[in-house]
Amino acid sequence: MTGSVWFTSDTHFDHKLVSGLRGFDSPTEHDAAIVETWNSLVRPGDTVWHLGDVGMGRLSRFAHHVEQLHGTIHLVTGNHDECSPIHRGAHLKQREWLGVFASVQAFARIKLVHGRRVLLSHFPYTGDHGQDRFTQYRLRDEGMPLLHGHTHSSERGDGRQVHVGLDAWELRPVRTEEVAELLGVPGPAAG
Repeated sequence: MTGSVWFTSDTHFDHKLVSGLRGFDSPTEHDAAIVETWNSLVRPGDTVWHLGDVGMGRLSRFAHHVEQLHGTIHLVTGNHDECSPIHRGAHLKQREWLGVFASVQAFARIKLVHGRRVLLSHFPYTGDHGQDRFTQYRLRDEGMPLLHGHTHSSERGDGRQVHVGLDAWELRPVRTEEVAELLGVPGPAAG
């Protein structure tokens, strides 16, 4: 039996501003809470798609937190991730980040449930912190549902785009079934 699939973004390990905005006294307290909550839900055999902004600064500052997390973690890079193609020299960081994550890419397309395909990106099709930033790195909306992070909004989204960031989900990863429900994908047949 295969494990569950989860989605999340914007863990922002070692990020003083974000930890304060989330009500923690320090990044240390914030980071410990994120790891504890994650590991209380995600099992070692599960798969997690992390949609970017893992931490602040160089990977070496927070890799020890990522290495404590349960599951096989695939990274779709965000604007704070030094291996993101947004940054000059990102290609020089790929090997280091692949030492911590099962895969690293700028975006992805996967089957969610019942064959429903979705796109994964750090950025939403539209929407941001007051104005759309990084527009040249956003996917174009051609009708496929999108799972994203980046906005730090408490809004989870709708059938077109779903925000899987920690700020929308009580600082926890999101189960596939929860995302499918927001997208209007029917649950498993009773029987």
